[in-house]
Order: sequence, then C-alpha cells, then structure tokens
Amino acid sequence: MREYRVKPIESLGRGLQVLQVLQGMRAASLHDLHLATGIPKPTLTRILYTAHQHGLVWQRMVDGAFLPSHTQRRREPDNDEWLVEIASPVLDELSRRLQWPSVLSVPRLEYMETLETNSSRTYFDELPRRPRGFRVNMLGSASGRAYLAFCSDQEFDAVIARLRQKDVPAHRLAFDDEALRTLVATTRERGYGVRAPDFGGNYHRPRAETDDGRSSIAMPVRLDGRVVAAINLTWRRQVLSLTGMVQRHLVDLQDAVRAVEDRARAAGFDSTG
Repeated sequence: MREYRVKPIESLGRGLQVLQVLQGMRAASLHDLHLATGIPKPTLTRILYTAHQHGLVWQRMVDGAFLPSHTQRRREPDNDEWLVEIASPVLDELSRRLQWPSVLSVPRLEYMETLETNSSRTYFDELPRRPRGFRVNMLGSASGRAYLAFCSDQEFDAVIARLRQKDVPAHRLAFDDEALRTLVATTRERGYGVRAPDFGGNYHRPRAETDDGRSSIAMPVRLDGRVVAAINLTWRRQVLSLTGMVQRHLVDLQDAVRAVEDRARAAGFDSTG
C-alpha cells in the first residue's frame, strides 16, 4: 500500500488486533483476550460488543466464550461451531419464552456430545448443568434416541456396531434387535425422542442408582435429509409430566428446530460441510 500522510486510527487498530487474535484462538474468554492483547477488559468488552453488533463476533452461552463469526472464517468440515452459532440465538429465545433449559447436542461415535445450552438463561436453573463436551448416553437419552430414530440406516448400523464393542450395562439395549426396532418405530411415530424409563442422566448408571430428576424430549435437526444434531427440552419430573410438557411446549420445540434448520440453509450450510 502506498504511504499516506495521515495518522492511523488507534481504536480501529485495537479492534482489528482483537479480531486477529480471536481468529487464531478460535474461541477465547474475556480474560484470555486480555492476556493475549494486553488491552484492558472494559475496552475489550466495548470492542467485542461493537464487533458483535456488526456480525463479526458471537458469544457461546454454554461457557461464555467469544468466537469469530462463521461469516469471517473459512468453513472447516469437522468444525461444529457454525451450527452452534446458528442455533445459539434460537435456544436463547426459546429459554426466554419457556424458562426450561434446552441442549444442542451432536452425534459422535457412540454417544451424543453437548455443544450448547441455554441453562444459564433459564429461570429454573437449579437443574444440574450439562457442560460443553458432556457425553450423553445414546441409547438412554431423548437426544440420542431422536438421532437413532431419524438417522440413515448406515449411520444407525455403524453406531450400534460400535456400542456392541463394549458389553457394558449402559449398552445393553444395543444387543436387543427387537427392542431397537421398537425404539425406532415408536420414536418415528411420535416424532420426538423421550428418555428411557431407567435413564437418570448418568451415562453408565441406571436411574435407580443415579437420578438427576429430569425428564426430556428431543427432536432431530436435519439438513439435506441428514441428522446433524438434536435439540432437547428438559424439566423436573416433579413439576410437570411428560404428557403435560408435550401438550404445552412440543410446538415450541418443533418451531425451534425448524428455525435452526432454516437459518442454516439461509446461511448456505448443508450437512456435508
């Protein structure tokens, strides 16, 4: 660039510095950025807020981390952050209306992994939180069952084969072909997944041993016919029955899933990366 006899805009320079650092770190807390840039936290907060207003930065609910918007970086096929960025505002809005927590989770080899939750935004936040990276039992959870019922036959067979490699109580259902067929058929007919009766939230232990007091329903997020994630709605069993929750808020969950799918398509994302 040619030399100009002008002074650089220092505030703009600091803002660009923060964006460059955030690009390199991919996800960072306010303290991380303070250590990396030396910029005071109040100034950083103003920079990040301004960048957010212009669609350059967003903040994850599950851990409060700041991330560069997917519109500012090259997409990586194995990076799920684009999905979290798209779903996060939908989950936030859902929590404002319902006040019960929801979780966005994605299928891994033989479990579901928590990527985002609006738990910190809900009134009923005494429910135990599910941190980012929390592994959820595929066979017992509502999210896992929603995925299994609506994923492709090839994916289903691969997941079950991996589950059968570990003959442990938490995978017992994987060895019962008839029970698996019933699970898929009833979930498809219902249109959403529900928890197994003996599932209490712990991956390995049955509800009789460990019970988080929750009940959940979940629906698959589908792009181009493929299940890429699941969104659940969870609540305390003592407060509301499964039937009561379905009657009151199933439509809200359906609308949230549809909104995520629509936002993903509008942003030009598909399930193949």
